[in-house]
Amino acid sequence: MTDKMKKIVFTTLFALGFLTGNAQEKEKSPLTFSGYIETYYSYDFGNPDNHVRPGFIYSHNKHNELNLNLGLAKVNYAKDNVRGNLAIMAGTYAEYNLAAEQDLLKNVFEANVGVKISSTHNLWIDAGIMPSHIGFESAIGKDCQTLTRSILADNSPYYEAGAKIGYTSPSEKWYLAAMYLNGWQRIQKIDGNQTPAFGTQITYKPTGKTTLNWSTYVGNEQPDNDRKWRYFNNFYGQFKFSDKTNLTAGFDIGAQQTVNGSSDYDVWYSPVLILQHKPSAKTQIAVRGEYYQDKQGVIIATGTENGFKTYGFSANFDYLVADNVMFRIEARNLSSKDDVFLKDGNPTDNNTFLTTSLAISF
Repeated sequence: MTDKMKKIVFTTLFALGFLTGNAQEKEKSPLTFSGYIETYYSYDFGNPDNHVRPGFIYSHNKHNELNLNLGLAKVNYAKDNVRGNLAIMAGTYAEYNLAAEQDLLKNVFEANVGVKISSTHNLWIDAGIMPSHIGFESAIGKDCQTLTRSILADNSPYYEAGAKIGYTSPSEKWYLAAMYLNGWQRIQKIDGNQTPAFGTQITYKPTGKTTLNWSTYVGNEQPDNDRKWRYFNNFYGQFKFSDKTNLTAGFDIGAQQTVNGSSDYDVWYSPVLILQHKPSAKTQIAVRGEYYQDKQGVIIATGTENGFKTYGFSANFDYLVADNVMFRIEARNLSSKDDVFLKDGNPTDNNTFLTTSLAISF
């Protein structure tokens, strides 16, 4: 072999090796790592001595102290027909929302595995601890239009444990799912409760500017010897009027048997409207109006004559410090028919508070 031929062979082999190495380096890893940290300060003009805001508020619920609402570290696995998520958390959200769970599970935000069961359709089965299929607000503040959560969000499941079968249509306009669950925001079932719970979800996106959703839940939240069936519906629509303005309208309604075997039901419901406007690439403003009625105290027990009948109004301003850093400030007032709040230790029908937060996602 001549020197010229040797040079050509060597150059070719080197080029092939270089290209192969680059291809291997560029092969996408099945693992994705992400994180979220949200700190906050809230001042409640009711001035609670124990620094804890009213009991039906589970997020951003510490008064007059700088605190962590949610710190989250997550790893996602996605390859071929298998996927999985594991996320560990800390903060007051975890402390109060998972207070009833086992110690080793109180810091688990998400832990699930999914398998695609069809080669021709986007059909998956997922099992484990998952975000709730109910509602348009999540525990992750940056994904919500307002700093604090609405009353209906704080008093319906943020998470669920069970198995889910979900289907997304080829056009991605339809999403259909059915769930077998351990209960209403429960990983650990109640002692003496062997009753299964179920959920469904239908999401329709007729255009890129409109999302319509209907989610349901059916289950029993008592021991089986005192079984009371609960039926719950969550409806919401999200409408993007322009690149700068969007509206979310939601409505929850639930009913639970008054006593075991009864045909009478205690009903609660809650409408909410949130309008968001983005004056610039760095700023966002949002206003919210809501009402929550739970006269019989199924979800929010007050022990008062009219139960929990409360209006809420809020306004917040957001500033995007960077693409992944958000500063927020919100003023919010809650006004009830009965004296269900406290101000300096005395019953009152009003509650006003200011909240600020600083969050980073990565």
